[in-house]
Amino acid sequence: MNKKYILLIDDDHELAELLVDYLALQGFIVHCCFDGQQGLEHAYNDKFELILLDVMMPKLNGFEVLKALGPAHKTPILMLTAKGDNNDKVLGLELGADDYLAKPFHHQELLARIKAILRRISLVNQHNQQLLQKERTTLLVNNIEMNHGTRTVLCHQNPVALTGTEYQILTLLIEKQGQIIAKDTISQQVLGRKLSLFDRSIDVHIGNIRRKFLPFCADDKIKTVRGAGYLFLRGQQP
Repeated sequence: MNKKYILLIDDDHELAELLVDYLALQGFIVHCCFDGQQGLEHAYNDKFELILLDVMMPKLNGFEVLKALGPAHKTPILMLTAKGDNNDKVLGLELGADDYLAKPFHHQELLARIKAILRRISLVNQHNQQLLQKERTTLLVNNIEMNHGTRTVLCHQNPVALTGTEYQILTLLIEKQGQIIAKDTISQQVLGRKLSLFDRSIDVHIGNIRRKFLPFCADDKIKTVRGAGYLFLRGQQP
């Protein structure tokens, strides 16, 4: 089994010790940082497959770490939030986290979430490799260009920095352009899990995408269909 590296940024030493031991049995090597500043320094290391990021920490809190990393950072981030604090969840997603998990959590729930994120990344990489082999690396619809080879996005030739999750949501919507995609379908295909009641994850990610395109697009390419989901307006591909 190939070991996968996870970066845990959390000042809870007891939790860190438990996760190091438990995730080691599942084939993961966990590197721990106990404050946000140290975690930020290690977050740029490409060896990590995933970052587990707590909110409340000394030196830099989780939100400050997300702001410092910025939208161009590619390693997926699972935010560890306080149970029931929806503001933390929404803010974490708005600042670039891929998903969240509320504390306290069961270790099996964390493992399932980690595997879902890594499985989704693996499927995306396989899909991109298939496109590269078919020399279909670029999607161009409604003046939005996506290059799967470089994972870059342009709108009217202006670069738009999307997180990995935002990129995958936009890819799904564009590939299914003109079709309504339910939020739960987006969640299962991109986040690897079903939406729970009152879960706003997909809404927040869609809002982030819209906000990032707003300076370059006079009109909104992604339409909300109330009670049904989202659709990307059909365009002509060259």
